Amino acid sequence: MAKVNIGDKLSLIHELWTPKVIAEMNDYQFKLVKLQGEFVWHNHVDTDEVFIVVKGSMCIEMEHETVTLSEGEMYVVPKGVMHKPYATDECHVMLVEPRGVVNTGEEEGNFTAENDVWV
Repeated sequence: MAKVNIGDKLSLIHELWTPKVIAEMNDYQFKLVKLQGEFVWHNHVDTDEVFIVVKGSMCIEMEHETVTLSEGEMYVVPKGVMHKPYATDECHVMLVEPRGVVNTGEEEGNFTAENDVWV
């Protein structure tokens, strides 16, 4: 595997809310995504989800709290927890999750992105 430049990979992503795979480790994928506006409420029944902010800031709303993340910060949403990410301004995020995880969990709709797309 060759080294991966996160900035170069982000420059290839032009759509919002469409995670793209940049690497795999065992059964886990490292994905980059650009966020702006509000996503949908969803959960991932079988896995935790890691959000690492590369650039900008974002929030993750959950039932009893909202977590605000700035550049260089990360948060793990536990499996089964309903959450809704959002960002006022464009935010660049790395997600870490098992291969095959759908970005909207069980909630299919307009924000459901094609899975396992590499950039």
